[in-house]
Amino acid sequence: MAQQGVATLGPRSDTLRNPDAGDQKSAAEGEKLFGSMNCDGCHGGGATGFAAPSLSDGRWRYGGTDGAIFQSIRDGRPKGMPAFGELLSPEIIWKLVTYLRSLPVPKTVPTQSW
Repeated sequence: MAQQGVATLGPRSDTLRNPDAGDQKSAAEGEKLFGSMNCDGCHGGGATGFAAPSLSDGRWRYGGTDGAIFQSIRDGRPKGMPAFGELLSPEIIWKLVTYLRSLPVPKTVPTQSW
């Protein structure tokens, strides 16, 4: 079920499987995409948080599974996260997901949990 005000462009997150899960080459490509697409402009370098939440602290407002992260990138989220599903192929989104999932969770997290 889509969130109120958020159109779902594809299947639900619990049915999605990351074809690149654990692949270091895909994670490295995703890291380059994260910078070149200016994701770090909101989420900070290394996805540690800036104007938008950290994506490396292991805490996810909309779910931290690969499928949920894919859906957040594809469909966007209320209050700031734009939908990229019309601009990015699923292959590119999976590379971004693989990069984000490869990030180590910091030992100390300076922000509060959602």
